[in-house]
Amino acid sequence: MHAQRFAPAKVNLFLHVGPVGGDGYHPVCSLMTFADIGDVVRLDASETMGFEVVGPYGEGLARSDADNLVVRARDAFLRLVDGETGPFRLVLDKRLPIAAGLGGGSADAAATLGLLCQTFRVDPDAEEIGEIARSLGADVSACLSVLPVIGRGRGDDLDGPPPFPDVDAVLVNPNRPSPTGPVYRAFDAMTAQPRADEPDWPEAIETSRELARFLESCRNDLEAPAISLQPAIADVLGALRARPETLIARMSGSGATCFAICASRDDARAAALGIGDARRDWWVKPCRLAGFCP
Repeated sequence: MHAQRFAPAKVNLFLHVGPVGGDGYHPVCSLMTFADIGDVVRLDASETMGFEVVGPYGEGLARSDADNLVVRARDAFLRLVDGETGPFRLVLDKRLPIAAGLGGGSADAAATLGLLCQTFRVDPDAEEIGEIARSLGADVSACLSVLPVIGRGRGDDLDGPPPFPDVDAVLVNPNRPSPTGPVYRAFDAMTAQPRADEPDWPEAIETSRELARFLESCRNDLEAPAISLQPAIADVLGALRARPETLIARMSGSGATCFAICASRDDARAAALGIGDARRDWWVKPCRLAGFCP
């Protein structure tokens, strides 16, 4: 028994956030898409149940199984099927930076659920799997679909966006963590509170330039509070916006990863090469972001 599942990086093209509600959650409106780079979750036959983390960012993860979303997803699945799987070993190949605003943990959990459903012949669209995803975190449901989505409410009220194409982009992380909790607390301390408002959606977006023009009317409301806690994010944004290939640059999620949309694959590679040469201490990756074709 051997199988594996790709866990793509989630990128928030915009993230509008409202004041915290009585339920303790912030309402959001966000357009999320997925990159062709990410982590990998592998399942191997084993005589005993096991879990291991490998990869360039594996050392940055908490070592307690109880704190890892892969283990929590596995255990929730085992409860669903009443443990009738036999022992197996999960290996998380952690290739994305930690606390990076790329939904890494959520993507890993979603990939784990998909992998277990595939291996043990459970319908991944079953209501019970959706309930597990929602219980693990707001982003897990979006990551389970691996399709561009609009997230509303707590982020798990999902809908398809207007059509837009695949686009070339650059992801840059300063190799500094930006944990979500402190960023939201800094957001709550801001004097002016924005709203989780809807943008004026176009009927369709046909090119990277049109997508960039639309995104100019949107924002990431966590960008300012994240920069106040992790100033390196401002350096990343400055480096991206200084590149001639950049059509628009913005922070993803709660940071510290930022993205730039480019007009072509060659432009994305040139921007990544230029930034990577200048800042070898940063994580810099050209990538392709998935478009939406209903």
